[in-house]
Amino acid sequence: MTIRIETDTLIPGRGDPIPDAVVILEGATISYAGPSVGAPDTPDATIASVAVLMPGLWECHAHYAGLPVADVMAQVTEPVARSAARATWDLHRTLLGGVTSVREVGGFGIDIQPAIGAGAVPGPTVHGAGRILSTTGGHGDLHGLPLEAMDTIPQLGLLCDGVDEVTRAVRINLRRNAKVIKVCASGGVMSEIDHPMHQQFSDDELAAIVEEAARAERVVADHCHGKPGILAALRAGVRTIEHGSFMDEECVDLMLETGAIFVPTRFVIDALLGEADQLPRYAYEKGLMVADAHARAMKLAVANGVKIAMGTDIFVSGELYGRNGYEIKLLQDAGMTALEAIEAATANGPETLGPQAPRSGQVREGFDADVIALDFDPITDASGWGDPDRVTHVWKAGTVAKAPV
Repeated sequence: MTIRIETDTLIPGRGDPIPDAVVILEGATISYAGPSVGAPDTPDATIASVAVLMPGLWECHAHYAGLPVADVMAQVTEPVARSAARATWDLHRTLLGGVTSVREVGGFGIDIQPAIGAGAVPGPTVHGAGRILSTTGGHGDLHGLPLEAMDTIPQLGLLCDGVDEVTRAVRINLRRNAKVIKVCASGGVMSEIDHPMHQQFSDDELAAIVEEAARAERVVADHCHGKPGILAALRAGVRTIEHGSFMDEECVDLMLETGAIFVPTRFVIDALLGEADQLPRYAYEKGLMVADAHARAMKLAVANGVKIAMGTDIFVSGELYGRNGYEIKLLQDAGMTALEAIEAATANGPETLGPQAPRSGQVREGFDADVIALDFDPITDASGWGDPDRVTHVWKAGTVAKAPV
């Protein structure tokens, strides 16, 4: 099927906008993207006219675990089928908000993706990590559970200690066709006992994780707030730093040297600080502890030209899914230009997958036919980001996923 989209403004994802443009989708691939003058004739095409056309968004730090409240202990009492059903609806919300591709760093997405790919349920394409690698007592461990219970709940962290165990943990996720490996190199906010500043995996363990992943052409995404863990992970060769709350100049210099990508996830920090009555007390207090430092780290990274990809870390089922694009406004608040923030949310996304990156995130010939239309000009007005109703059309793999009734 051929779809011809005529647009007042084409934002390609990387590069300058093109006024009065045409994009032609031939099945799941873009066959033309450029000025309307000189565009090929498509007499049998379905025609759409839109104000602004751009690539589908890439959500690079996602979780689809169907968590009903902002307390990860709720996963223990929820039937897996109920949680997965919620996650499926959250994926649909995400797609309607303009996200056509997701790098999921923990959750059910890796298992739901085959159903999405087969057209059984609507959702973005999910590039999943499977279970999060955590030390015993680390950020991926539920400290209130008996230790032996951790292996019985599939959406929880995969606890591993020592080089042999972390190597096996990577292989367990690869067995599920994980497209990226997620590791917790520091403590976190939503875990009860560990401290966000503390490094968790040792240097040798981190190096073994990266090495084993690389053998299968996978890269490693590193959850890390504190500086010691950030530096250790970068020295080991991780591809992305997630959160990076206490990043400083030394961390920034090493990120630039190694070419690592920063996924700051400001969305979740702002969301958590507005939900004091919903959070466990320990989580709210740790959120307060990291918030100001995280804002400084984002501005420092932007000012020094660290490559950034958009991620939100939304993890509570419900209305936040679909609002993922609000992170683009937060990136602009940290100092990025509108085009830089859009590039972070589109063209930079596939790069977080290293060798597993698809030809996606840009409106260019030969790229995936994942495009969205907006009813506002994001170059001059960021206020529309985060409102799924401002995304008027979504095409995923050349098929209409959302259009005006």
